[in-house]
Amino acid sequence: MNYKDAFLQLNPGFFEQEHIRTLPENEVYSELILDLRCALPDIPLPPCPENIRFGRYQGSMAPLRQAVSLVDEEWVQYFNKEDACFCAFDGEKIVAFCSISAMGTVDGLAVSGPGCVGTIPAYRRQGIGLKLVQLATKEIKKDGYALSWIHYTYLPKWYMKLGYQPVLHWNCNGFL
Repeated sequence: MNYKDAFLQLNPGFFEQEHIRTLPENEVYSELILDLRCALPDIPLPPCPENIRFGRYQGSMAPLRQAVSLVDEEWVQYFNKEDACFCAFDGEKIVAFCSISAMGTVDGLAVSGPGCVGTIPAYRRQGIGLKLVQLATKEIKKDGYALSWIHYTYLPKWYMKLGYQPVLHWNCNGFL
């Protein structure tokens, strides 16, 4: 697969967007892929607290958007009723989240991926985020997608812990 072509097909006009063109030139972002047609890597993760449970979000949008706002106010706009969301819960409280969005089809392969991954500050550094993305990736595979694509991240090494592989790097000027 030509990943540059795939990126541009899934994200038409990406590098022409004002907010991308005005990013600092020294900021480098990565795109990562995990092929879901193969067995998912069995990667042991550090244990997260036993009281944390994971699953697709089924509630009203207000609590979800509140949790998202504690991580990044600008992400709130991406959490809509139409979008799937996978969360970590402490009781009824949302403590971590990610969107699960269909991204399109490339070379006949359906592409989805976790996006806007966040853990609220009081629950960070407990392994919750990694477990969340690991389980969300399993959900994406169950949904029948062939590829899981991590788009627009500055944390490639974090996702690589789960078996994702970097395929592209870019900055405000385009692919590097």
